[in-house]
Amino acid sequence: MPLEIDAKQIMSLSPINSLSSENKQDLVKKVTPIEVKAGHYIFKKDDTEKCHVYVLQGEIELVLGKKVIKAVKAGTPESLEPIAHSFPRAASARARSEVVIAKINSDMLDIMLTWDQTGSYLVEEVEEEDDETDWMFRILQTRAFHRIPPANIQAMFLRMESVSYKPGDKVVAQGQDGDFFYIIKEGRCMVSRATPANPNGVKLATLSVGDSFGEEALISETKRNATVTMLSKGTLMRLNKEDFNSLLNEPLLNWVSYEEAKELVANGAEWLDVRLPAEHNANHIKNSINIPLIFLRLKANSLDNKKKYVIYCDTGRRSSAASFLLNEKEIVTFVLRDGVDTAAAADLES
Repeated sequence: MPLEIDAKQIMSLSPINSLSSENKQDLVKKVTPIEVKAGHYIFKKDDTEKCHVYVLQGEIELVLGKKVIKAVKAGTPESLEPIAHSFPRAASARARSEVVIAKINSDMLDIMLTWDQTGSYLVEEVEEEDDETDWMFRILQTRAFHRIPPANIQAMFLRMESVSYKPGDKVVAQGQDGDFFYIIKEGRCMVSRATPANPNGVKLATLSVGDSFGEEALISETKRNATVTMLSKGTLMRLNKEDFNSLLNEPLLNWVSYEEAKELVANGAEWLDVRLPAEHNANHIKNSINIPLIFLRLKANSLDNKKKYVIYCDTGRRSSAASFLLNEKEIVTFVLRDGVDTAAAADLES
């Protein structure tokens, strides 16, 4: 019998509790509770799997070497925070009793926080026909989309148009000029390529909800290198070539490594942490200012526009949105690549 999840408990966890009610409800649907037997490890020291881990029932202990350095029991204030949330993990987590935990994809959570806190666009504006967002979350979690600033991603979704297809319809044909970028919202497609030996085409892949195609021809200005045919009735979201390229070719952010950021700070720049206060309190770079992204538009005037700021968050996603916002106010910003986890341990405090 599958474990039941307490929606209110999940919604009370940090930073989930700061999401909009719609996003909280959507996130709860994506959480699967996991049972771990006493003595078994939840994760080991130096693990790099990017997920927020919470203890929902029972008690866990953090272990460094052979020493237990901390215990966290469900129902306590400490259990509202993600367990040992840094990458790579600084300690191992082991079930002291039989426990139930929740694992939440850190990138997905960060995307939801960014959507909520940029505020310029609403997911609901994209979803006119239904409230299913699985196709959106799947595409947002692909590596290619992680490189695109959040404001650009939001604008892309808003400019997309929905197109319906029947089984057997050709969406794109090999040899054609590229005109649109596609994301599958409903249905399945087959990708095939014709060769001299197989002029009727060789099947290369089957695509389903959340998969995308068509970007290569748009970026490289070449012909389509394959044919995509509908295997079922379906709906695709498409973005025209001009919008696709203009949104991808926005002015580049000033990404910097941690060593480059330290040099900027040594020369007068300031650290700016745009995560939520609970995240900042748990772990932050020394001498950093904390202005959460959600408040940055209101508090931007409190920053000195004669100074430079090195912005950071967990991944670079929220800080890239912050950089665009501050750039509009003519404040010079740099974005810490890959976020706070790149900082040296000696430069962090909690």
